Amino acid sequence: MTDTDALPPGTDPDKASVARMYDAMLGGEHNFAIDREAVAAVTAIDPQVRTLARANRAFLGRAVRFLARSGVRQFIDLGSGIPTQGNVHEVAQAASPQARVVYVDKDPVAVAHSTTLLADNPYADIVDADIRRPADVLASPQVRKLIDFDQPVAVLMVAILHFVAPEENPAGIVAAFRDALPEGGWLALSHATNQDRPDTAAAVTQLYRSRATSPVTVRSHEEIQGLFTGFELTEPGLVHVPLWRPDENEDIPENPSEYWVYAGVGRKSG
Repeated sequence: MTDTDALPPGTDPDKASVARMYDAMLGGEHNFAIDREAVAAVTAIDPQVRTLARANRAFLGRAVRFLARSGVRQFIDLGSGIPTQGNVHEVAQAASPQARVVYVDKDPVAVAHSTTLLADNPYADIVDADIRRPADVLASPQVRKLIDFDQPVAVLMVAILHFVAPEENPAGIVAAFRDALPEGGWLALSHATNQDRPDTAAAVTQLYRSRATSPVTVRSHEEIQGLFTGFELTEPGLVHVPLWRPDENEDIPENPSEYWVYAGVGRKSG
């Protein structure tokens, strides 16, 4: 994508998009100079931010494979971002060709590219919606068509809730989706933390606040674990993102606390 391409309606040309920044961190092509400049600024604060983004993306793939092995065939991916390698529907449908996936995002570029990618896939679709309004997501035609809440469903909140401010009630958002899930439904979540590298987290938070479309709110391990209220965390619990069930061929970093994102998967209880 070049800056001369026509911008989808609703795109702010003066702000870096968090979805496009993540795409740039992952080496994607659906981003603009303003996004790459913001990523360069983040990299100046934390030189391994691209490694962290890849570790988060790898967690998403491992979580979906784990959920598929656990019998889940329906996924709602909140804040799904711009399609890149290892999309949820690709991972899920590799395990079960008729696995159903609904993506949810409000970034115009993410929605546009997802719409194109999924045009010929009858078991996957994209909802243009804000996760801060769970009722709108759950009532959308795409969710009503593809997701059967009488069967196992997994909600994915991977690297999205740190874009939800305290006054926007992140716990309430999680609870709304939890309450819609059947007993035995699942939540996969990753979230930036200030637990181990508070100075780095504070600097990145300030940068996103000044240069990106959405500010970041980092949270402690205790606060993030509290988002799993009503879910029973699977082993190994809420851990630094590269430590969540790494594949045999994946290297475990010597200092996992340098990866300032926690990740976990929980099953709805009670």
